[in-house]
Amino acid sequence: MLTISQLAATAGVTVRTVRHYHQVGLFPEPERDASGYRRYSAQAAVDLIRIRTLADAGVPLARIDALLRAQPAEFAAAITEIDAELERKVGQLTEHRRRIADLESGERLVLPSAVIALLDRMRGLGISEKRVRLERDAWILVQAMEPDSLAQRIHDKNAGFDDPETIRLILACDAAADWDPRDPRLDALIDDLDAWEIAHRDPAETGDQKLVVARISEASPAWQRILDALTHRAEQRRNSQHGG
Repeated sequence: MLTISQLAATAGVTVRTVRHYHQVGLFPEPERDASGYRRYSAQAAVDLIRIRTLADAGVPLARIDALLRAQPAEFAAAITEIDAELERKVGQLTEHRRRIADLESGERLVLPSAVIALLDRMRGLGISEKRVRLERDAWILVQAMEPDSLAQRIHDKNAGFDDPETIRLILACDAAADWDPRDPRLDALIDDLDAWEIAHRDPAETGDQKLVVARISEASPAWQRILDALTHRAEQRRNSQHGG
């Protein structure tokens, strides 16, 4: 025979829980023995474990009481139903976990898988998370403003990442993000980026590209100086061409 403390320990609940089950009529309270103590049988321990297991599964106490009084076949059917409901909840929780994990980076909620693969490729190339986030924002803008161009841009961007010089310049810009905008090292980087612009950049700047440039310039004073210098040089070239 077990004391209430021993019974509670056996079933993995607290003494307070056992007494609560007594109060609501879910778990019968034995009479006191000659010593004035309440003693519980092994069957009481089994019954309490069944109650605790059902309660842990989220079954309301009122329904637990009915189940404990049910015939074996009815009890088995109810357990099958409870198990199916738990499986459904597990599926929901798994989906919630996936979506919460997606919130960490944000992009998976709003961008197609081909863009996600592109962003992951950038991470694999060692490009900073700051730059990846800016790239993500750029793709969100492209998807919203020029969705028809998305597939071609993804292709072009992947092709660019196949170019070692492009990757070198992106990593160099990453390294310069925290530099003072007056740092003389930026001059050489601006020259390199300008040469790349001349060789690769489409002269027709779209609306979403202007927004992306503005977004990048907000991220770093050094990047702001780079973009200002490149914009100035591009304007000089256009003026020179028009003047000629």
